[in-house]
Amino acid sequence: MTEQESIRQSRSIYYASGIVSICGIIFEVLFGALGSYILGDGVKQYTLTISLFLTGMGIGAYISEKMTNHLIASFIWIEYGIGLVGGFSSMLLFGVTAYLPDGTDALFLYSVTLLVGTLTGVELPILIRKANEIGVSLQKSAAKVLFSDYAGGLVGGLLFLFLLRPYFGLVKTSFLVALINVAVALWIVFRFKKELKRFTLHAVSGVVFLLILIAGALFGEEAAFHFEQKLYHDPVVFSEQTAYQQIILTREQGDTRLYLDGQLQFSSSDEHRYHEILVHPVMSASKRHNDVLVLGGGDGLAVRELLKYEDLGKVTLVDLDPEMTEEARTNHLLTELNKGSLDDSRVNVVNDDAFQFLEAADSLYDVIIVDLPDPNNESLNKLYTQEFYSLIRNHLQPDGASVIQATSPVFAPEVYWTIDKTIKETGLKTENLHADIPSFGGWGFILASREPVQLSKLSIMDDTRYLTTDMLPALAEFGKDEDALIEDENGHPVTLKPNTLIRPNLIEVYENSWRYY
Repeated sequence: MTEQESIRQSRSIYYASGIVSICGIIFEVLFGALGSYILGDGVKQYTLTISLFLTGMGIGAYISEKMTNHLIASFIWIEYGIGLVGGFSSMLLFGVTAYLPDGTDALFLYSVTLLVGTLTGVELPILIRKANEIGVSLQKSAAKVLFSDYAGGLVGGLLFLFLLRPYFGLVKTSFLVALINVAVALWIVFRFKKELKRFTLHAVSGVVFLLILIAGALFGEEAAFHFEQKLYHDPVVFSEQTAYQQIILTREQGDTRLYLDGQLQFSSSDEHRYHEILVHPVMSASKRHNDVLVLGGGDGLAVRELLKYEDLGKVTLVDLDPEMTEEARTNHLLTELNKGSLDDSRVNVVNDDAFQFLEAADSLYDVIIVDLPDPNNESLNKLYTQEFYSLIRNHLQPDGASVIQATSPVFAPEVYWTIDKTIKETGLKTENLHADIPSFGGWGFILASREPVQLSKLSIMDDTRYLTTDMLPALAEFGKDEDALIEDENGHPVTLKPNTLIRPNLIEVYENSWRYY
């Protein structure tokens, strides 16, 4: 081999190591994202998948010691394996979740993560050894391959975060990245053609795998959509993976339902019960309605109730996901329900994180309505902390009032009363309400203000379908199994601790409470 040919081959190895490293880090974070979406608890799933992936890489590095011959052929088939397993991982996970027993999806995801991690762990030692075989010193070959690997890791993470996940979704991303793995392997096949004993087999196999993955990229989302359909009781009529969440709309016999990351947000058959309790008591508790803040509520249903007040000044709705508020403005299934509320001249929609919005805001509000998804991950947990409720307190007019949706005191009483305790830690006084929402079950709300709320002095406007003034005292009565006195399995009282940024205990409490529902 000439010196010039050796230089070209060594450069090919460095380029290949950088590219496959980008693919490796994307698969690593992709599996974490899949676990977070399918299984919940983002920190837990990212921790498990990253740990398993790195463990797999360690196993792969150990296995690579046994591979001393046919290094290029080994690398090629490792890339083929990563491409096929990683490419179909997302689509198949949806199928496993839809058709196989509970727990199988987690086993499948963790097994795939370990397997892809193991194959990835074999890559670099082989490339380093091959570079050394070509004639590059071991020290230089290791340094250059590792540099390509680490630099590729940064590029891969940024690509997944800002391009692949928001624009292609999880299923198509897995196929696109797998295509790159196989394409790199095919490039190496032709680059090292002279030393491959079965060149035709390697090349034809690569082309076949490439065609299979292209078909997956073109039709995989449709198959995953079919699998996902099985996860919902009613037919899915709209599905979109945004930069922040999966938005699903289902419809059956006139009932429209919204799901965010698999969690039901409302059913059109009874959402009026939820939103009337969310809006009208707090509006009655506040003396003025000049400036109202809604945190969450991107579907526009809470704003619809606010627009019933003739003395309403302006409404600021803060929702993180611009795609959600856009659908609320344009999707006929949502506009029929919210009556075009987000296009009212009194409504200003801000797409921002609620915590960051309050930190930057300098306005005081007469009413603050917190209509956020349940605290089932770290991003949402910060919106149920003492620090967040302190921000709400600081932005309330002295005689203003706030309301917080606070999950179910029936299914998750410890969660509900932990939220209540966390709010009280800020110095706000609370009043507890709950009602039966058929699609949810028993659901809880917490009124908060600087002075105690007296339900007997509140009155509900006439333009409601469910809620009346006479019902308010009943909404404040809780049964023994949903009362503030929480007991453990042995009947001992549980000491509730406020949820804070430093000690986010609510996530574990939430997970334990909803485990069997």
